[in-house]
Amino acid sequence: MQHWFTYPTNIDPVAIHLGPLKVHWYGIAYLAAFVCVYLWMARTAGRRRLGLTKEQIQDFLFYGLVGVLVGGRTFFVINDIISKHDLSTYLSNPINFIAVWNGGMAFHGGLVGVIVAIALFLRKHPGLRFRVLGDEVVMMLPLGITLVRLVNFVNDELWGYVCSPDRPWCMVPKDVVAWGTSYRHPAQLYEAGLDVLTLPVLLILYRLKPKDGVVAWTWFTLYGITRSIAEIWRQADFTWMGISGGQLYALPMILIGAIGIAYCATRPGSRTEVAPASLEVPVAR
Repeated sequence: MQHWFTYPTNIDPVAIHLGPLKVHWYGIAYLAAFVCVYLWMARTAGRRRLGLTKEQIQDFLFYGLVGVLVGGRTFFVINDIISKHDLSTYLSNPINFIAVWNGGMAFHGGLVGVIVAIALFLRKHPGLRFRVLGDEVVMMLPLGITLVRLVNFVNDELWGYVCSPDRPWCMVPKDVVAWGTSYRHPAQLYEAGLDVLTLPVLLILYRLKPKDGVVAWTWFTLYGITRSIAEIWRQADFTWMGISGGQLYALPMILIGAIGIAYCATRPGSRTEVAPASLEVPVAR
């Protein structure tokens, strides 16, 4: 069987070398994701709906960045210790607990961190509602998650299970010590493809102007579906009753998201449109 692709072994996880400073593709992907979220939220229509200025949106993104880093890294370390039973790796070198520059972030932990960040930010802006902010935040998440999954491929990580020889799109990972010499499913690319497909769905739904919160919970549901599907091929860190660790987090998202959609869709009123002071037209005097 002639395979279509060979993993490019000359790919470097480090994008830019500046003397002792190394800029990883991983960090660039996260930065690009936050830029995309900012550009969406800071557009005129976004500021009008949120009732926030560009400076306030930048303030929120700082909250979100801290939430992603703390939540994502915390969940990753916990999962790593559970799956590898190797707490000594972290205790012998405590810097590993926070070494996000080496990769190692758990999506669901980052999601929890962002939810906490939103809750804290809303305390500063009591006039802003969780459902409205959530609608705007999630719009560019499919693009950001897709970029991160592509970087997972560049970093030679998160490969899938050993692939049947009659699957010509499978590849042998670069790190044969960690992954072996067998062909494997490029599960990172599968998930990237599934994630980017949710973007047009959200854009179409957003243009229909559903009630506050419907867009946010729709993304929540869609991610639960796409992640659950991608986990079919992704090499699981651990399983429970035949369900992978990723599916244990993702499957409940489908039910919770569906309940959230139904709740928001049946709320009285229509979608919020608020004009912040910075967008108000000055009155001639």
